[in-house]
Amino acid sequence: MFAHIFANDYLHNKMKRDIYQAIADPTRRSILSLLVVQAMTPNALAEHFDISRQGVSNHIKILTECELIKQEQQGREIYYSLEIKKMKEIDKWLDQFRKIWENRFSQLDDILLTMKKNEK
Repeated sequence: MFAHIFANDYLHNKMKRDIYQAIADPTRRSILSLLVVQAMTPNALAEHFDISRQGVSNHIKILTECELIKQEQQGREIYYSLEIKKMKEIDKWLDQFRKIWENRFSQLDDILLTMKKNEK
């Protein structure tokens, strides 16, 4: 029975996290921004925040579970870096909205040009 409860809890935790929940948090977005520049250790990441190292580790754990970052062992250190494939997934989702607002801006430009021509 314990194994069944553990398995359900494990699956529930895995299922409830997704990349959009991960990027909803400003600290996690900041971590992603830092990792765009270079791979970093948890300690190096923690230096950029006014929260405990354990707090930063919790954010790293969520980003790792959502596959937005990956870890690589180099000697005794673990380095985290951005997982580009998952970031492209976010970009693809945002692209549908980008097309809508670009179209609306284009329409607004057309209206403004028409208004300027009518003023003359």
